Amino acid sequence: MEKAEPPHGDAAGPGEGGDALREHGFARYGAEQLGITLTGSAARDLAGIREVCAALPPDPYAAGTNRFRRYSHAVYLPWKDELSWIPGTPDPVHGTVTDFSQGEGDPGRPRARRVLPDLPEGLRGNALLVRLLRWDIEQVLSLRDLGRRPLWAGVHLIRLGVDHPGQVAVSSPDCLHQDGGSASTFTFAHLISRTNVTGGQSVIATPGSAGLQPEDPWADVHAAFTLTEPLDGYAVHDHRVSHYVGPVRSGSGAGPGERSVLIVGLAPYVPQL
Repeated sequence: MEKAEPPHGDAAGPGEGGDALREHGFARYGAEQLGITLTGSAARDLAGIREVCAALPPDPYAAGTNRFRRYSHAVYLPWKDELSWIPGTPDPVHGTVTDFSQGEGDPGRPRARRVLPDLPEGLRGNALLVRLLRWDIEQVLSLRDLGRRPLWAGVHLIRLGVDHPGQVAVSSPDCLHQDGGSASTFTFAHLISRTNVTGGQSVIATPGSAGLQPEDPWADVHAAFTLTEPLDGYAVHDHRVSHYVGPVRSGSGAGPGERSVLIVGLAPYVPQL
């Protein structure tokens, strides 16, 4: 198993679960904390998500970064325990697309408004994907009093892919950052697959470190770690920390390499009227 070295000494982090998220603004977890055993139907569902990740279209707003992505919206009604996917806008190339707003936390694209290809319709009923999304929602509801408001979910599949030695795939933004939004905005990451790559280190730092690189002497890093096993993940309470994922490069094995993740952003729905 690959071991990542923190950019500033030993910065392993506060631990796992909701208590760490409540106390520190971020937490780490894996399949065991999720209560998921990747056998039988769960293994088949994971294979289905990986199949979609392998065919993700290139990021239309990041040429040359070797980043591939799809994105959709869902809404959760706590008083009904009802999760519903929001239909995308018809598109001649991708079938449907969904608006994606990068907040002011992306210094490279402030207030940029974009559209991204939707998650395939068939994937939205994938039992493992729905289970992960509902688990994330449960964590947020246990931390914030949101039982009387719809909860908005942005569901993102992102693959960083490299085809040959020397190639680099870069996440976005390529610095410590915050996603923007209200004080009730949370982001969850679940590793879907990691094959024949190095790098991809996750770093959590203070809000004041946003815009810096983790190795910058002014960056105040809380934790640095590398997701290596299926469903390894972490959560951040956006306004309390900044975060970053480093670039990936080809590993020592033969063939291409990739790192695929499911990212779920959660925030209370804000009326526009």
